[in-house]
Amino acid sequence: MLLVNLGTPEAPTAQAVRPYLAEFLGDPRVIDYPRWLWWLILHGVILRVRPSRSAHAYQRIWTPQGSPLRVGSEALAARMQEKLSAVCSGPVRVELAMRYGQPSVTSQIERLQREGVRRLLVLPLYPQYSATSTGSVIDAVADAMQSLRWPPELRLINDYHDDAAHIDALARSIEQWWAANGRGEKLLLSFHGIPERYVREGDPYFAQSKATAEALRQRLGLGESQLLVSFQSRVGRESWLQPYTDATVRELASRGIRTIDVACPGFAVDCLETLEEIAMQNRDFFREAGGDELRYIPALNDTPGQVDSLAALVLRHASGWPEFAPRASAGA
Repeated sequence: MLLVNLGTPEAPTAQAVRPYLAEFLGDPRVIDYPRWLWWLILHGVILRVRPSRSAHAYQRIWTPQGSPLRVGSEALAARMQEKLSAVCSGPVRVELAMRYGQPSVTSQIERLQREGVRRLLVLPLYPQYSATSTGSVIDAVADAMQSLRWPPELRLINDYHDDAAHIDALARSIEQWWAANGRGEKLLLSFHGIPERYVREGDPYFAQSKATAEALRQRLGLGESQLLVSFQSRVGRESWLQPYTDATVRELASRGIRTIDVACPGFAVDCLETLEEIAMQNRDFFREAGGDELRYIPALNDTPGQVDSLAALVLRHASGWPEFAPRASAGA
């Protein structure tokens, strides 16, 4: 099984961030402007300015072990290996790849091929499908397969935005956090944004994000006014999915809301967008607008709830492959 996450620069420096951003922002799935025009903008403007700004943001969250996204993704892969080894007749291997940066999707698939892997299940760590995320992983997998003389049998999980076990894991994580820290006046679910135009052209991301939020609201037993949805991380002048997270937290503070809790159900593992953009930047926006506390509820990361729900998802999608058949004495 190949887990795939977005990726991360190798170090919190402008020199390391620049090639990572060039690969990420150069993906036509992410920015679909005419290639010649976008190349001029990307290399003539953005990559001259943004690497140093992004490096500063990464420096705020970098750990002694490295990038939180890499560390968290590696921990999740290790827990998934333990879980699947315990419940499957095997042998089952779990590996991690990054869509941008290293280890790349291509290098991991080629290595698995050399080592004799004949069945491959790919799980992009994006609960909601978007062409900008899961679609891009599909492209990378297809490109890797083209170079193989005898590619392995392939299955790919498209999304798991409304998977009951996943929703339950999210809900239990929020309930446990509330039990330990108290409950804010509002729960805000902040999803990564995409341009509105992409949705008009057929991307299901907005609908799937709303479906995740509604399922979570019902599971938590919250009224419609108690749980809000917003979209973060917009760039450029084009209109992105709304309401915007930064505008939402400011508006809540201006209405007299003093404490809000924020969760990000579009992120399987904590990363720059959750730890710096939400827990730091938007916390400051909320306070500057008159609020007291914006409390970020961590992503599921490598918690048992996430591991169990993803393992169950994998077992369903791998049905019929003998390696994934349950052990006689083990349950899924």
